[in-house]
Amino acid sequence: MDAEQLRENAHKMVDFIADYYKNIETFPVLSQVEPGYLRDLLPHSAPDQPESLQNILDDIQAKILPGVTHWQSPNYFAYFPSNSSVAGFLGEMLSAGINMVGFSWITSPAATELEMIVLDWLAKLLKLPDHFLSTGQGGGVIQGTASEAVLVVLLAARDKVLRITGKDALGKLVVYCSDQTHSALQKACQIAGIHPGNCRVLKTESCNDYSLSPETFEQAISTDVASGLIPLLLCATVGTTSSTAVDPLLELGKITKMKGIWLHVDAAYAGSACVCPEFRHYIDGVEEADSFNMNAHKWFLTNFDCSALWVKDRSALIHSLSTNPEFLKNKASQENLVVDYKDWQIPLGRRFRSLKLWMVLRLYGLENLQSYIRNHIQLAATFESFVTEDPRFEVVAPRKFALVCFRLLPPSHKDEDCSNQLNRDLLDAVNATGKAFVSHTALSGRYVVRFAIGAPLTEESHIIEAWKIFQEVATVLLKSLKMNHTRPLN
Repeated sequence: MDAEQLRENAHKMVDFIADYYKNIETFPVLSQVEPGYLRDLLPHSAPDQPESLQNILDDIQAKILPGVTHWQSPNYFAYFPSNSSVAGFLGEMLSAGINMVGFSWITSPAATELEMIVLDWLAKLLKLPDHFLSTGQGGGVIQGTASEAVLVVLLAARDKVLRITGKDALGKLVVYCSDQTHSALQKACQIAGIHPGNCRVLKTESCNDYSLSPETFEQAISTDVASGLIPLLLCATVGTTSSTAVDPLLELGKITKMKGIWLHVDAAYAGSACVCPEFRHYIDGVEEADSFNMNAHKWFLTNFDCSALWVKDRSALIHSLSTNPEFLKNKASQENLVVDYKDWQIPLGRRFRSLKLWMVLRLYGLENLQSYIRNHIQLAATFESFVTEDPRFEVVAPRKFALVCFRLLPPSHKDEDCSNQLNRDLLDAVNATGKAFVSHTALSGRYVVRFAIGAPLTEESHIIEAWKIFQEVATVLLKSLKMNHTRPLN
């Protein structure tokens, strides 16, 4: 494809994408297709001859989009957001156009150096400690996801300890987290060879807003040390997936520092909010952390994937993850003049992801990014007020950011199983309308609806309409329950 063919086809694709966003509210938010739907719609083998782009776009419109769940829809309230933006899209387009593989400095110096600079920018916006900057012993690196981030720091922490204790001590290493920590940590433990029984999932309580109690953590350490085990790493979370709980970093950090335990802070979702001064206190104590992660692709208008990870000591990553085969050797690397990001991650290859984050920061600026986040948090407060004003519903966990956890209350004579089923039915019925998409979690054994606001196109009108849907569905479900309860037995 020459430059003119690229120009012609790219214009068609941009027009197609622009129309998609223009009409995004006409689609059911949650795809309504059945499993296996696409196999019957597409040929059983690839074509022998080229097809026109227009024919392919027609197939996307007719066959692919019905099977898409529309994460950028303003009526998307499930899981956590995965932000897209004009700036992020343009950066992604440019990255795809340049299409370099930047595993080491020499393979594209700008890719490495821009990543160092842009992550220093973001670290300063978050007011992270100086030891996370590239000018010191640490620095930042863009991973694909927070799951990759927690894996690489776990490997670094593991190998740092095993260099002292010997590899035979692997079976004694213990990793700590709360029962609200993302399951990615448990997968990382499996990959890193941590004994399955040595991943301590510590119980949280609703009275502590589902945050990890320092006393519970310290007691677990004492028990493990008395058993001859070696505490290795704590994964603390700022903005848990289930309820956006915030673990007390200051208190936990004092313990990890005293005990020599690696402290990793997972702020994948809520880290973005901490560029706002009024929310920065949620990461107070990050000064004691060995690593810190936030996903710019969640709530920072940067297209997936872009997960920012900072480490206090980059040598720990490099010692654990570096390889130096002959075919990759070069003068700049051999003389330690540069950073080679291949040694900070699992794969060798890496894309020019810093371009899109750089463009987001420049095209929007800090003030607009702060306003964007504050607007979502205000919309969540509005939705929360709707819930609290309707006596048929209750808020289940304190709202800190832009997630509201709530449930529909059953008639007083119904037990917890009935309550859980009622809220399953509520969730299914709302999603079946196609007008909104929400997801769920379990808190203290209760099935809870999660309403996460963060799609770039969401406005107050979408919040109001979603609440109307919940109210209408609730009325039908409660009426049905009441009728079943009063119906005489035959």
